[in-house]
Amino acid sequence: MSQIGRGFTLTWLGHSTFRLDTSGGRTVLMDPWVEGNPACPKPAQRFDRIDVMTISHGHGDHMADAVTLAKRLKPAIVCNYEIGQYLGRQGVSNVQPMNKGGTQQAAGLQFTMVQALHSSGIEDGDRVVYGGEPCGFVITLEDGTRLYHAGDTAVHSDMALIAELYQPEIALLPIGDLYTMSPREAAVAARLLKARWIVPMHYGTFPALTGTPAALREELSRAGVQAEVIAPEPGGVVS
Repeated sequence: MSQIGRGFTLTWLGHSTFRLDTSGGRTVLMDPWVEGNPACPKPAQRFDRIDVMTISHGHGDHMADAVTLAKRLKPAIVCNYEIGQYLGRQGVSNVQPMNKGGTQQAAGLQFTMVQALHSSGIEDGDRVVYGGEPCGFVITLEDGTRLYHAGDTAVHSDMALIAELYQPEIALLPIGDLYTMSPREAAVAARLLKARWIVPMHYGTFPALTGTPAALREELSRAGVQAEVIAPEPGGVVS
């Protein structure tokens, strides 16, 4: 278990899926892909409560279990407008759609939608449904701590604006390369964000995702960035 000491626990469920349990007793599931996620430990797939679910974009490795979990556990779902419309057509209720630059509350927490550079098609049978633009989220916890889940993204200059506006202390950044940033780009993202802690994600799930936390640490050192990399194994907890 890695220690940050802010009264919450963050469990990496593999790929880009995280479970956040706050000091106020709220449970947030980010990018819900558990059942088909080969990196997700089997016991971690079981949920008896989710207060809020966030979806960064429409790809199956980020929202494949959204409908099933939403119908069973009835969380508030924070996502873009287009994904919200898609979920509504699947019979999902309690969707709270928004768009970039906006902030809203769900279960007593604040969710701010920010820029990401990626694609966002939803596979629906034999067709692909438009999933709106991809995004990231800055989540403000009960004590004011801010956590940034970047979603799938390339490094982009708006990360400097995220730092200026929201000052996230913890940044969850993809490092796998090919579909997202590699460790080299993620190190630049860390420099722009000025976060104290970096939790890498979207790596190691498949052979094509070649980035590693060790490579990220090397790139951060080369760039003179002081952020600490916290890299639990799937199922591991940052507390």
